Amino acid sequence: MASGVVKWFNTTKGYGFIAPADGGQDVFVHISAVERAGQKSLQEGQQVQYELVEGRNGRFSAEELVLG
Repeated sequence: MASGVVKWFNTTKGYGFIAPADGGQDVFVHISAVERAGQKSLQEGQQVQYELVEGRNGRFSAEELVLG
């Protein structure tokens, strides 16, 4: 499981980005993944663990969130 910090999350738009702890490109996170984790939103600077999943469009996103 990868880990990182929430860079920003916009509840109105329903998405945001996580800065991975190991550096590299920011990871997209959708509101649906947040809701599946039992949350309504993410806070900037919040620690999070996640699985990196490749979508149908070939882009990666954070799923199976565990909030720290």
